[in-house]
Amino acid sequence: MFNIHNLYLFFIASLLLNLTPGNDMIYVASRSISQGIKAGMISAMGIFIGCFVHIIAAVFGLSVIIAKSAFLFEIIKFLGAGYLIYLGIKAVITKSDFNKDLTRLPKVNTWRLLKQGIITNALNPKVALFFLSFLPQFIEIGSPLYKAQLFSLGLWFDLQGTFVLIIVAYLLGKTSNFIKNNQKFWKIQEKITGIILIGLGIKVALSSKK
Repeated sequence: MFNIHNLYLFFIASLLLNLTPGNDMIYVASRSISQGIKAGMISAMGIFIGCFVHIIAAVFGLSVIIAKSAFLFEIIKFLGAGYLIYLGIKAVITKSDFNKDLTRLPKVNTWRLLKQGIITNALNPKVALFFLSFLPQFIEIGSPLYKAQLFSLGLWFDLQGTFVLIIVAYLLGKTSNFIKNNQKFWKIQEKITGIILIGLGIKVALSSKK
């Protein structure tokens, strides 16, 4: 069903990407600091649900493209390679400060926490672009199970990301100093992710020419 080497690369790249501070992590961290561990975890579950919008859109959107033209799908992969390189370069050269992005949020009830988590992810165009550029690099277009491949990879990315967010919610709910005391880790991890994305993008771009 999957190329084992590519699957291994997917697991590594997706883990590093989920560890990189982004809008979802900043939202969960802010909720955890403002309202506690439970609020952060509920927010993380909202983000988990919201991500299904992107998974389903990627599966059906890419499936339509594959059905219409394998050549067009290869073009999408090539553009995706460029986008991955762009994300990688941006991660390497950007000097980010996670602490500056954290804000104190007003307390809200459980339903609003879940709803805001869903909206945070579902309406994020960067997530949609990333799914459309990242997932195609790991599927076998000739396989009759390519839809299952797309969904499985998207689900794994979502589950993995949610697990990371729950850990962040717990750590931030226990002590807000966790982020402050680990700024160097986040910065190094972001650079490592950037290098991996650049390498992945180059690999895909070269293979796309075959």
